[in-house]
Amino acid sequence: MFDTFKNRLEIIGVLKTKTALRISAGRSSEPIGSDLPVIKDSLGNPLIPGSSFKGAMRSRLESFLRGIVGNNRKLVANPAIEEEWSITSQEIKQLKDSCEDDETLTKELIKQTDITSLLFGSPWIASKFQVRDLTVVPDTWFGQYQERDGVAIDRDTETAADGKLYDFQVVPAGTQFQFKAVVENAEEYELGLLMIGLHQFETEQIPLGGGRSRGLGVVKLDIEKMYWLDVENDPEKLLTYLQELVNSNLGDKLPSYQDVNESKKQAWTQSLINHLRENKANTLTTEVTQNS
Repeated sequence: MFDTFKNRLEIIGVLKTKTALRISAGRSSEPIGSDLPVIKDSLGNPLIPGSSFKGAMRSRLESFLRGIVGNNRKLVANPAIEEEWSITSQEIKQLKDSCEDDETLTKELIKQTDITSLLFGSPWIASKFQVRDLTVVPDTWFGQYQERDGVAIDRDTETAADGKLYDFQVVPAGTQFQFKAVVENAEEYELGLLMIGLHQFETEQIPLGGGRSRGLGVVKLDIEKMYWLDVENDPEKLLTYLQELVNSNLGDKLPSYQDVNESKKQAWTQSLINHLRENKANTLTTEVTQNS
């Protein structure tokens, strides 16, 4: 799947905090300071791990897919529980024993892998979607964190539990983070799934970090640029692209790149809808055949 370069999508934008943001680095061991500090880079600036962004998007997309296809693990898996993976380790072992060569095994693994795992990755397949750690936009960050108090509630007395008062850091609302993501070798329906996930962030539907029940973590993604390259199995197109890379500066838009417009997004999304309908119909047919 990844042995031949086919296409590339670059996404550049800014993630804005609409409310305070808490992505904790874990409990602090320092005698002075917040009990739960936020994640920071080497300079002490706030940082949003790319894995946090990817995980939140994946979780939302999986919930959508379950609403469409149900709990069929072959179409939408639960990455937290192996028994609910689209392919368990035992099934992978059986495939290895039955497939004659690596190419056949790879094709069979891809065929049996659920959509979100194809895009976001799984223990047996690499991710196509890469999100860089989101670094703070300097002009929006003034070096100050907010401190909030928290308390654990005793479920029996419904009062504050003894010794359970703590404080935690948050990044203030209005802070902006630089966003960059890359997708390579994606199918059109996988890009359609990604477009839905990005739109959820654009419309403030996916919160990040902890304290979401108290209103923390509301963010908005503003996409500034989306560059698309499809070499269409044409060696000359790939050679031209590689030459442009060598002769360009970091951040330049290469002539080979196409801007992604609304019609392109809609085409990718429609491809996802068609793929889901086809797979759901095939699943229903298989279930009827097995039960008859």
